[in-house]
Amino acid sequence: MPQKRLFCVGFGFSAAHLVRRLQQEQESGRAWRIAGTCRSEEKKKQLEADGIEAFLFSLEAPLDPAAFDGTTHLLASAPPNETGDPFIKEYGDALMKHAPDLEWVAYLSTTGVYGDRGGDWVDESSELAPTTARGEKRLAAERDWLSWGEKSGVPVYLFRLAGIYGPYRNQMTSLRQGKARRVVKPGQIFSRIHVEDIAEVLVASIARPHAGAAYNVCDDEAAPPQDVVAYAAALMGIEPPPEIPFEEADLSPMAKSFYEDVKRVSNKRIRQELGVRLRYPTYREGLKALYEAGEF
Repeated sequence: MPQKRLFCVGFGFSAAHLVRRLQQEQESGRAWRIAGTCRSEEKKKQLEADGIEAFLFSLEAPLDPAAFDGTTHLLASAPPNETGDPFIKEYGDALMKHAPDLEWVAYLSTTGVYGDRGGDWVDESSELAPTTARGEKRLAAERDWLSWGEKSGVPVYLFRLAGIYGPYRNQMTSLRQGKARRVVKPGQIFSRIHVEDIAEVLVASIARPHAGAAYNVCDDEAAPPQDVVAYAAALMGIEPPPEIPFEEADLSPMAKSFYEDVKRVSNKRIRQELGVRLRYPTYREGLKALYEAGEF
């Protein structure tokens, strides 16, 4: 099979798990070259030790457009700035020039672009009406990528992620570190997604591309955050932290902003269009697997 090249703009948690999946495919016969950006020399050396072409990229370290040579697939997960996505604004033209065989571009966004729905359901056809500054930035970035896609003729896929958890980034990790809190706001629920299921969705999209699609990437059950912490504590055999009323929690502005949106997010499209079967359909399966693997 012809070799493919994935370029990751921002080699973070989700990108690393996608790469792991693609490397497993490579072992079964399909060849993938992997490249990506990072911000430190230390991370660059780590990636290179894993056989990944790594490029330093920041405002202080511009990227050589030749880094895109041979790219067929691109994953963008770096956060936006106040006006949208700085990467595609700065390197969009260079990407078209240096990656003429680009066939799949994925932008990792957030379900925050839907805003607050008072607990009602949203799907990919719902109005985009963010109610937080973070959601507004992500929506601006989505529009930047879609605009570039129209200009370049390259299909762009939007993946709107719920709250991400996974190995050593979960409520058990917070409990172990003494940072977990059970903040209670009546009616508050959050959607979540295990990082391995993010990789599952991305691999399915690569295999079954539907040009221009947006996908909600979340599990089957939005749940109150205090319940998830209590379940994590039960797995560990410890007492959960006491419940704290939202009004008394003394949250930072950033933490408080997460409680501004209440909605239920439908994941029907990833199942019906991509054929995805979640490994961890609720936080219970996900946290239990992490506990059994000692990944907390």
